[in-house]
Amino acid sequence: MKVKNFFLWALSGILIVTAMICAGIKIIQTDIRPAFEMFAAEMAFPTGNAEYSETEPEISKTTVEESHAVTVESSEISSPEESRAEVKEVKKIEFEISEPTESEIEEYEKAHEGEEQYPVYEFTITEGNTSYQNVQMKNTSSTGIDIKKELESRLGFEMEHTDKPQVLIYHTHTSESFLKYDTGYFYESFYPRTTDTTQNVCAVGEEIAKQLNQAGIKTIHDTTLHDYPSYNGAYDRSYATVSEYIKKYPTIKVTLDIHRDGIGTDTQKTKPVFTADGKKAAQIMILSGYNYDGSEEFRDWEYNLRFGLQIQKTAAEMYPNMVRPLNFSDFMYNMNINSGSLLIEIGAESNTLEEVRYSGYLLGKVLTEVLKKNYPSK
Repeated sequence: MKVKNFFLWALSGILIVTAMICAGIKIIQTDIRPAFEMFAAEMAFPTGNAEYSETEPEISKTTVEESHAVTVESSEISSPEESRAEVKEVKKIEFEISEPTESEIEEYEKAHEGEEQYPVYEFTITEGNTSYQNVQMKNTSSTGIDIKKELESRLGFEMEHTDKPQVLIYHTHTSESFLKYDTGYFYESFYPRTTDTTQNVCAVGEEIAKQLNQAGIKTIHDTTLHDYPSYNGAYDRSYATVSEYIKKYPTIKVTLDIHRDGIGTDTQKTKPVFTADGKKAAQIMILSGYNYDGSEEFRDWEYNLRFGLQIQKTAAEMYPNMVRPLNFSDFMYNMNINSGSLLIEIGAESNTLEEVRYSGYLLGKVLTEVLKKNYPSK
């Protein structure tokens, strides 16, 4: 009898939630839509490809600059002399936001004349469901986490005083791209994917790599298109790429898979933003996975989490509101590669390229601080 009552109560709960969702959909054209959208964004479980199913999409076939792309064929990786991905001397420069001119906006609008315009809402998420001091986490995993204990525990790697590569930046969903201008709206033809590595997430990875290399932390930035021409199997292909790099350069300690989030629908979108030094930037979100099934291949999950929490803490100190709560849940993706593997989402598709590049620049500075603390004393 108790079991029967339990199921009746559970069914009632499901019906109530369904009714609430339907009510939300009915009022989506009213003035409270921005608040409803923000709530949806906070409740979403972003994975870096929220807008896309495992199908083969059409991608804007913008020409890829040969000098910018780095590909891995079979088990061969370019030598330092041959590959643009390798470390080069980078002049120290501050990031400058490139604002569009009036004529550029006019040309942009003229090119989309006759198309429907849809709104882009902004939000800033700073609170998760688990926290310690200024470190916020969204824990949806099947285990509890003591953030203080993890922050005080050692990482799974130690940096070396070497001129060999120690950081690898790559992109599983390489073609993920962004909105062109910060106009507060997007056009119906907006499709946030392109093979042009100067316009997709590779441009963000480039900013991160510049800061690390500038600080003397040798970093490789791989721009292989893992999700084109086929989206299916992108994680398998990026895993193979990273494995080849680690085989060639055993000094690699850190592997960062840089993505962007997808928040919204075909008729409205929401982008995460914050301000640093008076400039608008895209909020970032670190993802770290839990080994919920006890898999031997993911035994280093806790080291990854500690690394992610160190980045979360440092970012919150250096640039308030830069980080959304760290997303910790029952997933692995490619975080089983080593003990310094994370997936990081920089903004969403409705952030502009300038906003996400600026965030990449700031993240590079944050990573520099975190990694420098993990060098042994000379």
